Amino acid sequence: MTERVVVTGMGGISSIGKNAPEIWQSMREGKCGISPLDIPDKRDLKVVMAAQIAELPEHDLDRRKTVTMGRFALLATLAAGEALAQAGLEPGAMNAERMGAVIGTGVYGGDAMETAYWAIFIEKKKRADIFTVPKAMPSSPAVHVSMVHGLKGPVFGVTSACSSSNHAFSTALDLLRAGRADVIVAGGTDAPLSYGTMKAWESMRILSKGTCRPFSADRDGLVLGDGAGVLVLERLDHAQKRGATILAELAGSGMSGDASDIVAPTLEGPVSAIRACLADAGLIPEDVDYINAHGTATSGNDKTETQAIRTVFGKHADILSVSSTKSMHGHCLGASGALEAIACIGAIREGIVPPTVNYSEPDPECDLDVTPNVARERKVDTVISNSFAFGGANAVLAFRKFQ
Repeated sequence: MTERVVVTGMGGISSIGKNAPEIWQSMREGKCGISPLDIPDKRDLKVVMAAQIAELPEHDLDRRKTVTMGRFALLATLAAGEALAQAGLEPGAMNAERMGAVIGTGVYGGDAMETAYWAIFIEKKKRADIFTVPKAMPSSPAVHVSMVHGLKGPVFGVTSACSSSNHAFSTALDLLRAGRADVIVAGGTDAPLSYGTMKAWESMRILSKGTCRPFSADRDGLVLGDGAGVLVLERLDHAQKRGATILAELAGSGMSGDASDIVAPTLEGPVSAIRACLADAGLIPEDVDYINAHGTATSGNDKTETQAIRTVFGKHADILSVSSTKSMHGHCLGASGALEAIACIGAIREGIVPPTVNYSEPDPECDLDVTPNVARERKVDTVISNSFAFGGANAVLAFRKFQ
């Protein structure tokens, strides 16, 4: 029998909230966190809209640790602290060797590298900051979560562009099922709102000049955001033994590769990942009530995702609720799936489907019930969350109400 894995804690930070409850409340209310980008260096940027964290919450992290962190690691560490506190797992209270961290990131510590380049090439300094490499490395968020919170089990980072969070959750699920740990702190983080990173995305011509409108006929591209999301995932027997409050069950995951194009999605890859997820969770299509869509608001992605959902779910697609919360928190790259997990668990616990905001015009090629603009009450027992990344790295999760 496959070991069951449950969620006992959530943490998050984004443009729509400094913690997971604030993020979920903003999602319920359809609050959009997209506004003009506010960074020190915007120079010749043509696209200046973003879903930006206005200010960080107060924290008591030791400055000797924070000076070695890039922004994406700091965001992950704060979110992990919130999730562990909700789970009732204080440092030193549990067997640290049986607790690990798997944190995804879509890029790396780009802000640290930009600072280094500026210092060397513009200011003509002799060397970069001594902590540039540890600040920039993609594993930095995972190891900082481990060090700050005393986790001595499996600790590593994963990276698969926009699917990084869902791959982190999938990896954590496998580690727990295999008995390699009792608790895994898993999620994703990214901080792409610096000049160089924005300039690189701008050159791809897929950034919106206004706002994010997933599935709407007048959509014109994605909006980048910064943020982090973390779940405490735990073996069911371990959670029950210590009397933990169980928020939801992570029932399964499915992964696939398009093996096709570095940026253009296929239909077959997402279909394969969704079907694999349903099979892993022991679900049939009719069991699913809500799909948190990848929904980036690019023309090709939204159309292909609609086709994938209709291919897998058939007639049931007509009664599914679908939404893209990226319309509110932006596309936070490696953090997106983790923020969307907060939406999935909130939907299950409260019977509320968060909306796709900024929706203004139906698109015949995106003919799903995308919950336009206003949240909707409905029975939500089972949810899937889609992540489809550049290069065709696909990862889909299934959450369900714990019974």
